[in-house]
Amino acid sequence: MLLVVLSAAIALGSPGVDLSQDFVARAKTLHKQVPLIDGHNDFPWAMRMKAQYEFAKWDPTVLHKDGQTDIPRLRDGGLGGQFWSVYVPVSLTGAEAIKATMEQIDFVHKLCATYPTDFGVALTADDVVRLHREGRIASMIGMEGGHSIDNSLGVLRMFYQMGARYMTITHSRNTPWADSATDTPVNNGLNAFGEQVIREMNRIGMLVDLSHVSPDTMKDALAVAEAPVIFSHSSARAICDHPRNVPDDVLRMLPKNGGVVMVVFLPSYVSQAIVDHNRKRQAEEARLRKIKDNAAYVRSGLSQWDKTHPAPKATLKQVADHIDHIRKVAGIDHIGIGSDFDGGGGCEGLEDVSKYPMLTAELLRRGYTDEEVAKILGLNVLRAMRRAEEVARRLQANRGKGFAVTSPIKQTTN
Repeated sequence: MLLVVLSAAIALGSPGVDLSQDFVARAKTLHKQVPLIDGHNDFPWAMRMKAQYEFAKWDPTVLHKDGQTDIPRLRDGGLGGQFWSVYVPVSLTGAEAIKATMEQIDFVHKLCATYPTDFGVALTADDVVRLHREGRIASMIGMEGGHSIDNSLGVLRMFYQMGARYMTITHSRNTPWADSATDTPVNNGLNAFGEQVIREMNRIGMLVDLSHVSPDTMKDALAVAEAPVIFSHSSARAICDHPRNVPDDVLRMLPKNGGVVMVVFLPSYVSQAIVDHNRKRQAEEARLRKIKDNAAYVRSGLSQWDKTHPAPKATLKQVADHIDHIRKVAGIDHIGIGSDFDGGGGCEGLEDVSKYPMLTAELLRRGYTDEEVAKILGLNVLRAMRRAEEVARRLQANRGKGFAVTSPIKQTTN
């Protein structure tokens, strides 16, 4: 239905005209017609760190040089919906991780309550569409890391009741039931309880987020999942060989599942040159430590190395290259946007939340149709959300109120 409205409402511009301003104007029109949904923004954690969640200390209604997210730039960027990441570091475990996650969720509700003309809490795909039509930014909640539930399905369900609509299965380290992309494998994917977590997420209607997990965990989750998965902030590993990116064999599994890769703007996940540079720097650090295992010596040596080996930059066009590749391997129906702003995301041309139209314009310049761009902006994610809601209704009718409150895994105590 949205595509029909879109086709009728958007002027396509003159064929053959290659003026950048024309593409930007078309991009901004698209953003008004279809909600641009960003899969990942760490603004809640940024507010915790720099302002203890207090708007009086850091006013989001004012344009800021400190940070990448504020209301003026969100408006300039034409954002329609945001999965706010309720991230907590893996150094927090057990009750402390649960508490910090609850505080992050509370902040998102506080943001929407304090600025109701700009934000509204969205729990369903229909909420996103409604809020976008009202001129507000649909605000959804995404939990970043399975450590936040402390091995408890009861905690998972309560976070859903608080508004969480996706959970990233791991962060940078393994959970007892799932392997991370950046940790030593223990389960070779998911163990039995990890599979139970996926099934319960499907049952309650929470999207399974496979950013940060190992390829084996991706494949295990796709084998178990009955609803579409997302990658809230990942890109294509064939373009940039970082373990956080999605391999082609996994991309080829997405059409059957209906999942969506929300392409990230974080430089080390975008640019192969940056990955190569970082590996060379790590090798130099190891060489220096072998000569003299002294922190000051290593720090000084790396400082000298950095002067003669400047880091390369990641660019907007490279982000578009990832989109091109995912389109080729998985298809146009399986691409979204997941910036990771205020969590490390940001490239040349995509420095902050005001710059989304520049990426949209680049896709138009490359020949993507308005309908194809609309899918990438938000229609693909809305479809995945609606399908997850349908699956949840079916599973709740068949499976009842849920599984055991906790797992066989011993819970963490602090």
